[in-house]
Amino acid sequence: MVALAQTTTIYVINLERSPQRLNEIAQRLATQGLSFERITAIDGKLATPEQQAQLDEQGYQRKHGKTSLPGELGCYLSHVEAIRAFLASGQQHAVILEDDAILEDGFSMVLHYLSQHSDQWDMVKLSGVHSGSPAAVATIDSRYRLSVMFSKCTCSSAYMLNRKAAQAYCLGLLPMSLPYDHEFDRGWAYGIKVRAITPFVVAHNEQTPTTIVAITPATRKLPGLQRLPAYGYRIKTEMCRLIYAVRQYLTAMRPHV
Repeated sequence: MVALAQTTTIYVINLERSPQRLNEIAQRLATQGLSFERITAIDGKLATPEQQAQLDEQGYQRKHGKTSLPGELGCYLSHVEAIRAFLASGQQHAVILEDDAILEDGFSMVLHYLSQHSDQWDMVKLSGVHSGSPAAVATIDSRYRLSVMFSKCTCSSAYMLNRKAAQAYCLGLLPMSLPYDHEFDRGWAYGIKVRAITPFVVAHNEQTPTTIVAITPATRKLPGLQRLPAYGYRIKTEMCRLIYAVRQYLTAMRPHV
């Protein structure tokens, strides 16, 4: 077991109505000798007018081709709250977990490596849906690599960030115009170094029913031609992602004098 650096705080996002999920992730963290701070998740169904005003619904539909869900807003704002708590703490690094995250055995070791090599990243995805077409830029141990992602990799169950990334997010995340996991890894938009641990060291619990984002009904999709702007946005985004990844990879692999 590897001790986590004192410069790093782990935050767990958890709804008031989900104490069992909090107990489960607390046990998973304790198994690896890790403590955490709880962030009270925002329930999108109970969002205040001020919180609802943080959603750019027209922008969301233009970029995503769907209408938004209250749970998506709650998820998004909950992550913003966790990032703000981190900045207020004065710590150098933070790990943000959703309460259904499943930690692999190497979790604490990977966090220790990242805290000791913080010049290599600003935000690191520890979990993901889809592979992200990774290319390794550093070796952590015989199993794990620090990688640049060349394609889309959604999921925000677990990630680590530094103060530079947190400050950029606080300036640019709001108003919400995409689901959080589609927004926060756009490193080119935030001027930060985005990386991923491969293979992922945290899994998303597919067996536990989601509480933050409801099951997506087909009626959310905009009809026909109204989805064209979303297709255009996706093409542009993936082109930006590819160009960004190439630049990040070449910079990371450049010999240091």
